[in-house]
Amino acid sequence: MSQDRDDDVDTSGARDSDAAEAPAGAAVPTGKAGRGDAAVATRVRTDADKPEDTGSGRANPIQYVGQVVEELRKVIWPTRNQMVTYTIVVFLFLIFMTALVSGVDFGAGKLVELVFDR
Repeated sequence: MSQDRDDDVDTSGARDSDAAEAPAGAAVPTGKAGRGDAAVATRVRTDADKPEDTGSGRANPIQYVGQVVEELRKVIWPTRNQMVTYTIVVFLFLIFMTALVSGVDFGAGKLVELVFDR
């Protein structure tokens, strides 16, 4: 890496929310790092990356939809196998929690009957 490039790379660990305030020339996370990859891919922010200010204070619906689509393209979607696994884990957790709450409710009911039985 050349010395010029080293000056442009941000190693402060700033979050994506901090990138909106980053000055021109600051490194910005691209969200394109591979799974399990410790390195975070960055690119240099340019003046073209700044959001356009219409001055009216109102959002442009077409621009908004375009930005939503752009963000959805950055998402790393789970595979079918991962979704099946996650769904099974959620259902097992729900079954466990339902049984736990039902057991506590039943036990508390029996305890109240013993204490206040006429």
